[in-house]
Parts: sequence; C-alpha cells; structure tokens
Amino acid sequence: MSDAPEQTENTMATDATPESAAPETADNATEFKSEAPFESDALNFDDFDLEDFDDQPAEVVEEPVVEAPKPERDLSFFKNIPVTVTLEVASKEIALGDLMKAGEGSVIELDKLNGEPLDVKVNGSLMGHAEVVVVNDKYGLRLIDVLDSALTEMGE
Repeated sequence: MSDAPEQTENTMATDATPESAAPETADNATEFKSEAPFESDALNFDDFDLEDFDDQPAEVVEEPVVEAPKPERDLSFFKNIPVTVTLEVASKEIALGDLMKAGEGSVIELDKLNGEPLDVKVNGSLMGHAEVVVVNDKYGLRLIDVLDSALTEMGE
C-alpha cells in the first residue's frame, strides 16, 4: 500500500476560491452545476398522484359559431382567361394492335348514334351537349343543354 490518500471518482476540489466560484446572476442567485451524471433509474413517478386526472373529463368550452359576411368579389377578371372548347363527336376504346391493323378505308364504329347530341368539353371537362351547325362555311355548335357546374355558379 502507498502512503498517498486514496482518490475516488466523485471527489471535488476543496480549495475553491471566490474567483473560481460560479458567477452570480442578475437576481443574485448562485448557479450550481452538478458533476454527477443523470441517471434515469433515479426517477420515480410512483410518488405522484396521477389517478385523479383520468377520472375527470376534460372541460369543453363551446364558443358560438360566427359566420363572417361574404364579401362580394369582382370576378370579372375571369372573363378574359382563354379556354379551349372541344366538340367531341364520339369515342371508342380499342386495343392498340387493332388500331395498328387499320389502314386507309378502314371503319371504326364509335359509341354515339347518328343524331345524338355531342359532348361539349371545356379544357377537357364536360360542360354540356350540343349539335353541329354550319356558320359562314365553318362548323359551329348549338348548345342543347349546359350541365350545372362550378363555372355557372361562379357567374351568378
């Protein structure tokens, strides 16, 4: 054995001077730093009385629903946005192989009957139905019916 005093891991310096002490904060409280590591096993939540919290229902406060008045919006700027109007005669889904066999003079039967109203689409979305007319030697369409949609409701 040696004559030197035995040192352990948790020894602290005993000759602390005021210069080495932790600085004081504005409210004159001294700041202490723990050198011992945090041990999660030392926490014991069994001492807390948490059972009362589960038995009491949460207090619900119902506030009256107040609907804000809807301001009238000037939607006239929508009138200048360009859209594409398409008159779809008819369509049919067929296999690509069958389409590749078709040549000049081949007939592909479509899904609409002669005289049946044609679909009018705006930017690909169905707007209504129409029939074909000729105006100044150009094709045109006469609307037969217009589907209720967000576009018609927006204009009201």
